[in-house]
Amino acid sequence: MANRRGRRDVLQTLNDRELLRRYRLDRAGIMFVVDLLRDAITSPTRRHNAITPETKVITTLRYLATGKMQQCSSDDLGLSQSSVSRVITQTLTALSQPNIVTQFVSFPLDARTLHTHKRAFMDIAGFHGVVGVIDGTHGRIIAPSEDEAVFVNRRNFHSINVQIVFNAACKILDIVAKWPGSTHDARMLSESGIRQLFERRYVPANCHLLGDSGYPCKPWLLTPYLQPRQLKRRFHVLHGEVRLRPEKVSKVIIACAILHNICKVRQIAEPLEDGDEDEDEDNDEDGCEEDIYIPQGNLGLHH
Repeated sequence: MANRRGRRDVLQTLNDRELLRRYRLDRAGIMFVVDLLRDAITSPTRRHNAITPETKVITTLRYLATGKMQQCSSDDLGLSQSSVSRVITQTLTALSQPNIVTQFVSFPLDARTLHTHKRAFMDIAGFHGVVGVIDGTHGRIIAPSEDEAVFVNRRNFHSINVQIVFNAACKILDIVAKWPGSTHDARMLSESGIRQLFERRYVPANCHLLGDSGYPCKPWLLTPYLQPRQLKRRFHVLHGEVRLRPEKVSKVIIACAILHNICKVRQIAEPLEDGDEDEDEDNDEDGCEEDIYIPQGNLGLHH
């Protein structure tokens, strides 16, 4: 069914199972995000054909779920490719604003919550005093036009290096997604807010993070192992090459973290299948000129 603007109203035509498969959120979850961002993404124009906040959120969710801007414009939502690019940029910017991020991604400092985290890690792995796991992952990007060399990581592809802290239920407690791929994990940690929380004693004593050998051993950081999966299963945009400028890729990653936590809080399950119905299609090469670079090689998000 199409609305009076000639755009398909997927919230009315698709059931929750179909919405979850295509957009990774159910109807109530989508409307939660719409209401969260409504003031920031509502068009100031009074034109009858103005793009609604609902369409903007749905379009952005489709991009994050598939990693294909072209797929968004072929979903019968009535948007041109240039409109898709503008809508996604506007929605990602709104979703990655600090006042939104802190609502959904924050490291707990109260004793009761930290005790709950300790109990959960003790129950699943037998670790004493662990309140979170810290892990690094690389978000593949195409070669940027500026400072290209610093984005080449030790595996010889261009990336954003991402630091994530999460609890035993895989809810994200802290995320840093701004460093070029060549940055060592230890440096990211040393300049992060999470280190300040522990070393300035905002986090109580006898609370520890668990990480892999890429991190230095500290009184509050244990480094025995770990290669966990996080955002990539839910949001396929993180599976492969993100064809945006580095600063926009950072917004994509932060937006995925926020949406992941919204799904955890609302108990929205991950998709049952690893793939999307469009998984076998070629990676999208469309988008606004100001958003997309011509790639010089193959890139993507992976450990």
